[in-house]
Amino acid sequence: MTTSSSAAPRPTAGALRLVEASTTRPSSVDISDYARRMTAHCPYLAPSLQQGLTTWTVYRADGDAEAVQAELFHAGAQAAEWLRPLLKRPHGLLRCENIVLVGEVPGTGHRDLLGWPHWVLKNLYGPLGVMFGKFYAGEEEVTGPGHRIPAAPASFLPVRAAVAATHAS
Repeated sequence: MTTSSSAAPRPTAGALRLVEASTTRPSSVDISDYARRMTAHCPYLAPSLQQGLTTWTVYRADGDAEAVQAELFHAGAQAAEWLRPLLKRPHGLLRCENIVLVGEVPGTGHRDLLGWPHWVLKNLYGPLGVMFGKFYAGEEEVTGPGHRIPAAPASFLPVRAAVAATHAS
């Protein structure tokens, strides 16, 4: 098994515990089959995976909901700031850092934990060319055109270049 690490910042403060830092093949979360299946829905994912430009940083929730949310926001901002200068480099549009959340916060689901950090980050960084997505463990999603997206094995926030959609004539 081959892994690679990047120099991406890795916050480890209180409510989030770093499990794995920016690796192409996390061992704590089985993501490979899911990532392969997702290539049918994202034209950038297959070449990104092939070139080792999609990375996963795995955190375990270890605090109350507000602290976990604040630290997810912090992890997202750090990922975006690490990514921004790379977007202009060769293959920059293929880079993707995924912030994975494992573990539970009693009385709060991952949907609640990822919600406001995702909303704030997408609004702060969208105008700067950085996109944030969100996927929830075990939840199948449906795209705007009605295509089913496989259920994610873990909840995560993907951080990547915002690329304008193109429409076939």
